[in-house]
Amino acid sequence: MLRVTLFSAVLAAASATRLESLRLRGGQQKEKVCIIGSGNWGSAIAKIVGRNVLDRDQFEDEVTMWVFQENVDGKNLTDIINNEHENVKYLPGVKFTDNVVADPDLTNAVQGATLLIFVLPHQFLGRICPQMTGMAKGCRAVSLIKGIEFKDSKPILISDLLAAEMKKGPNAPDVDMSVLMGANVANEVAKGDFAEATVGCTDLAIGAKWVSVFNTPDFKVDPVMDVAGAELCGALKNVVALGAGFCDGLGFGGNTKAAIIRIGLKETAKFAKMFFSGVQDDTFMESCGLADLVTTCFGGRNRKCADIYAKMQKAGTPKAWDVIETEELNGQKLQGTGTAKDVMTCIKAAGKEKDFPLMCQIYRIAFEDAKCETIIQINN
Repeated sequence: MLRVTLFSAVLAAASATRLESLRLRGGQQKEKVCIIGSGNWGSAIAKIVGRNVLDRDQFEDEVTMWVFQENVDGKNLTDIINNEHENVKYLPGVKFTDNVVADPDLTNAVQGATLLIFVLPHQFLGRICPQMTGMAKGCRAVSLIKGIEFKDSKPILISDLLAAEMKKGPNAPDVDMSVLMGANVANEVAKGDFAEATVGCTDLAIGAKWVSVFNTPDFKVDPVMDVAGAELCGALKNVVALGAGFCDGLGFGGNTKAAIIRIGLKETAKFAKMFFSGVQDDTFMESCGLADLVTTCFGGRNRKCADIYAKMQKAGTPKAWDVIETEELNGQKLQGTGTAKDVMTCIKAAGKEKDFPLMCQIYRIAFEDAKCETIIQINN
């Protein structure tokens, strides 16, 4: 009996010590971070977050990262990450801190999490969100997913889609959603090249929390109270990048490409304000706006494929988008072409074609056999 009592006392003391280690001065519980996704960008973010939580008292040391289990050279990817602290498939050569723990079980990975970071293709959300149970009450989430959905000729934010899918889960959690967008090429961020990003949030206090998760001396993060504006920049930039690629493929100079970028940014802002309230002009001058658009229009898959599309059309040997995608992208998918179709549907339904000459002309070139040279015929 004495042994049982002593053992119980030891367990109670250990639990109390553990609980105390999870609290800040004043009794506030520490934040527990879970990253959902482990591709190229997810792994780059894991490197940043893993280091930051060790340096800042308000976070638990361990960062869980849900990893879709794959086999790499006969080994489970999660085992490789946990033993070698490196995602050898999606971000080779970049080491995580030891506190980043890969877990193939999503339900287990999110247990007790107060901060969720979504960084995976949005097509998986409907399938994975119902598996997410056991998060802390009042947990918050941030989406790093660049894309957009459409329904009934209107755009739907991925952050809103995420919140809706989460609400379908057990206990119907009402999760506050922010977004992180910006000119962020994953490999460059992982190397430590200086970059900026924007947190679009519903409240600046919540934005400040996400800044503390992500901000480093070489990854500068600023908050704006504009989820819709920040998120739409991340989606519509891919449409404008098609126009920039057409210019490159035709050999047009810097003046023309700069004009396409400027008009594209202006139309992005106009589109955002047409469908969402509270969109701020200043958002488009943040990293999520101008900087991300410039980066995408000078590099990236959408510009690259549009460049090829224009060259092949000009040479009289046109190639379909799906052929270019298969030949050039190594399994990745174009985002700009699909988004261009959906954006055009929204514009037509609203009867606003005259307000979006660039978006409309990009659509005509991509899908109605208009010549790429007509990209400059937008000065109406």
